[in-house]
Amino acid sequence: VSALISQASGEAASGGASPRQGMAAWAEQLQRELAGRGLAVASVPGKGRGLVAARSFFPGEVIICQEPYASTPNRISVGSSCDHCFASGNLRKCSVCRVAWYCGSVCQKEEWKLHQLECQAISALTEERKKMLTPTIRLMVKLILRRKLQSEKAIPSSATDNYDLVDALESHISKVDDNQLVLYAQMANLVQLILPSIELDLKEIAHTFSKFACNAHTICDPELRPLGTGLFPAISIINHSCVPNAVLLFEGRTAYVRALQPLSSNTEVSISYIETAATTLKRHNDLKQYFFTCTCPRCIKDSEEDALLEGYRCKDQKCDGFLLPDSGKKAYTCQKCSISRDEEEVKKVSSEILLLSDKASSFLSSGIDNSEAGSVYKTIEQLEQKHYHSFSTTLLHTRETLLKIYMELQDWQTALMYCRLTIPVYERVYPPFHPMVGLQFYTCGKLEWLLEYTEDALKSLTRAADVLRITHGTQSQFMKELFGKLEEARAEVSFRLSSGDEQ
Repeated sequence: VSALISQASGEAASGGASPRQGMAAWAEQLQRELAGRGLAVASVPGKGRGLVAARSFFPGEVIICQEPYASTPNRISVGSSCDHCFASGNLRKCSVCRVAWYCGSVCQKEEWKLHQLECQAISALTEERKKMLTPTIRLMVKLILRRKLQSEKAIPSSATDNYDLVDALESHISKVDDNQLVLYAQMANLVQLILPSIELDLKEIAHTFSKFACNAHTICDPELRPLGTGLFPAISIINHSCVPNAVLLFEGRTAYVRALQPLSSNTEVSISYIETAATTLKRHNDLKQYFFTCTCPRCIKDSEEDALLEGYRCKDQKCDGFLLPDSGKKAYTCQKCSISRDEEEVKKVSSEILLLSDKASSFLSSGIDNSEAGSVYKTIEQLEQKHYHSFSTTLLHTRETLLKIYMELQDWQTALMYCRLTIPVYERVYPPFHPMVGLQFYTCGKLEWLLEYTEDALKSLTRAADVLRITHGTQSQFMKELFGKLEEARAEVSFRLSSGDEQ
């Protein structure tokens, strides 16, 4: 541990580690591979490496796709997803290690060369040690075993699938605090206990854990529900922006980056690492784990957008204006009617609402009855409506929770009401082609169809398809199901119109 801390301090003083030997060879191979896809790795001022378009890309076009170098499901013991394809149905656990899960023999065979080694290592552990096998530890074990198999030529490697790309990722180890360094060292020792037959460099493993923290991606299903974690070294080259021109989504465990707008040659490709429907302060706090401060156009703009997202409403309930901070007067002033509210009063009410929301959230997570939870959150919503503007993200999150509660209660009418309330906010806080916008229209359309609001359903499903064909493509099972529902709604509306004409 002390050696790791000393090394990190040394790197901080010297400005980072020296360039690795042999980097030029794999870097040239990567550039050649990317050139064939119309891309290049370039030095971007103030950001380091970045991925740049070497040709034009149209909205919805796949810029780059990649299988993970290593990946693992979120929940190991309960079998949340198949270890290979991340499907969630018909799962069976490995009968030997009883840790890995597969949806069928095809995926099990695909993973066998890697899992054979992992299975032997895990099976040798005591039950107490197996309990320490977290997803992050298992991700590291699988990464080490994949490197071993590639070095022995037991499995293939390529310009976009090799350990050199992992080795080149930035760890930011010099910026990691001592407590975290100690944790990484302890985790590295645990990996050594799991893989005693492999000679390991514990410092390198600790560095790689630090790379996971700022380079690994959460693998999600098409509805953005998290399934697991994967390391995608080529995609990790892509830098962040709070106004991204591309989006990262997954089909199974394969990562796809698609253009959200027309990209011309020499344009840097950017994705968002975080939830962007937030104030600048919140976004910058969320980005701290990546050890940089975003300077995208949105982050250097004035504070009016932040005031809208923060969403304090005018004291005059008849006014639909929102409050702008007036630091000189320690007050907030309505941008529409100029009525002021005392800063201390605004913050006090906000704190009281936040406290109540935190209590409600803990009740919900503890298994409180959904009907009771709905009543609690409706009370919170009523308080927030008096304090926050309709575009406030605080009010939005409460209504998202209420939507989820009433969906689980199968109270479709109330769920639809809350879904419809969120959509104007989504359209205001997200860019036009954002997966969250498309998915919310999809939810709205499904509820409207269920409640036999057929024409409304057709409009919502059409909007959903217009957005999601850009973000999700058109070939996945998820999108085929959406197109099927859309065609069904069109046919029903057409039938009703023709029946009305005949009458």
